Amino acid sequence: MANQPVMLITGASSGIGAATARAAAHQGYRLVLAARSREKLGGLAQELGEKTSILTVQCDVQDGDQQKAMVDKAMATFGQIDAVFANAGRGGEPGGFSQADPDVWKDMILTNIYGVGLTVQHCLPALRESKGHLLLTGSAAGRVTIPGSMYSATKWAVSAIGYGVREELRGSGIRVTLIEPGMVDTPFFDERPEHALLPEDIASAVMYAVSQPAHVDVNEILVRPTPAEK
Repeated sequence: MANQPVMLITGASSGIGAATARAAAHQGYRLVLAARSREKLGGLAQELGEKTSILTVQCDVQDGDQQKAMVDKAMATFGQIDAVFANAGRGGEPGGFSQADPDVWKDMILTNIYGVGLTVQHCLPALRESKGHLLLTGSAAGRVTIPGSMYSATKWAVSAIGYGVREELRGSGIRVTLIEPGMVDTPFFDERPEHALLPEDIASAVMYAVSQPAHVDVNEILVRPTPAEK
């Protein structure tokens, strides 16, 4: 067990994070699963725990102390972190720039940008030790202009974080991958979208990136659903 790699996933309790946890467990990873919902984390750990070593950590990514504690617990438990999937994020902003609730914007910006930055900062020492892999959940919305969308703006920022941290880490042996989904059918949406990707589709993209040999750095994976038949 000790030689199995360790993957840390934020936003792990549902959607893309939970699907990636399942896929990584299937590939033999030990897991550090972090999210705000202790109950959902417990259910996922119970589902996977019979054959997988799992540490669950209740963590709000907006809180630097909680993120530091997450990494400290991971290192105390497993002694290493080989892959970090900074996946926690949120959407939900009806009204566009004209009428959206600024408190929703604030929470979105602190989760999608500040929270990702904190995850990167607190996990980098462990990744430097392991010459590991950093993955960030961006979005197809971070590649295009979406009218009135602060969410899109936050995902443009995640893309910028990915490009910037890759340059900062050049020569360190750490690989950096932006995972950029299009529409995915997750609890992120109040109403189930039609013709959407499944969380498992994005988990497959994550596992493709981490499964490459050390000399291969998959910089970006943009995944969109196949357009519906006309």
